[in-house]
Amino acid sequence: MSTTLGSILVVDDELLNRILIRTNLEEQGYQVEEAADGQEALEKVRARHFDVILLDLLMPVMDGFEVLRQIKSDPALHHIPVIVISAMDEMDSVTRCIEMGAADHLPKPFDPLMLRARINASMASKRMHDMEVAYLQQLRAEQQKVETLLLNILPAPISEKLKQGQTSIAEYFPSVTVMFADLVGFTPFVAQHTPAEMIDLLNTIFMEFDQLADQHGLEKIKTIGDAYMVAGGLPIPRPDHLEAVADMALDSHRAITKLVASGEIPPFKIRVGIHTGPVVAGIIGRRKFAYDLWGDTVNIASRLHTYAPAESTLVSESVYQLLCDRYQFREQGIIQLKGLREMKAYLLLGKK
Repeated sequence: MSTTLGSILVVDDELLNRILIRTNLEEQGYQVEEAADGQEALEKVRARHFDVILLDLLMPVMDGFEVLRQIKSDPALHHIPVIVISAMDEMDSVTRCIEMGAADHLPKPFDPLMLRARINASMASKRMHDMEVAYLQQLRAEQQKVETLLLNILPAPISEKLKQGQTSIAEYFPSVTVMFADLVGFTPFVAQHTPAEMIDLLNTIFMEFDQLADQHGLEKIKTIGDAYMVAGGLPIPRPDHLEAVADMALDSHRAITKLVASGEIPPFKIRVGIHTGPVVAGIIGRRKFAYDLWGDTVNIASRLHTYAPAESTLVSESVYQLLCDRYQFREQGIIQLKGLREMKAYLLLGKK
């Protein structure tokens, strides 16, 4: 039938009993399948969906008690209502079936109206269960979306703290490396291209930077226009954060060169600034969360990248002192950082 009240599996070793039950139920609009023994019943119930199982108890090879036990012990099947129909109308059998998880029990011979009432009650219970399962699945899916969104916005340890109910998150890190990178000549590009073209360009470049940040175990902090900010050594401290950021800076230049050579982006170049030192990091906002950093370390790194020549990485003297035995540098002289102080700066050229 194209439209049915529900699907029912009739399990009985007596052919006449199965025919009588099937005829009665199909006349009422149910879709019915039969099983002549317990093993066949288990095979069918594991192969397709049933709303209710009508189960005889006295069967050869595998009796109804064993079928009921296996159904109720299987997490994929235990929610299916089982109505036991048996000539065994002794109270201990009824009690045993109910204790094993049967939804109901009807003695043979049964009243068709009573059987229909019991089936309807069991189906109503199953529908409520199915609705609850569907709701919980939807709830879990929505929760997963929220958690995925949080992980895209915030570092995993910070996201976990928020889920645990912490609303004020601020930490001091004595040693962190901060890097800024932006595109040289991006402003003229914006003036000559559509917003969609601008977004596509930034998306192509920043996705490449995101992959590099993941590869080097660094934390992307934010993008500001065409500038990309990343940090190493937080929210989980690590001793090699300076080397990791330096390596990402070198890889970023190579990535841009590769994108240009492949024709994916116009002939852009980037400039990068790196400084290392203490920062304060935490969450700001209540409606739109943002994990951000504060302190001179951030300000100096930001200023350095604006002074960096195209296609180069400008670093502070503290970065140079910590890396000069493993990386190649060229002194850039004294520069006056706007709003800050004079500082000796160096160009990071590569590894030794």
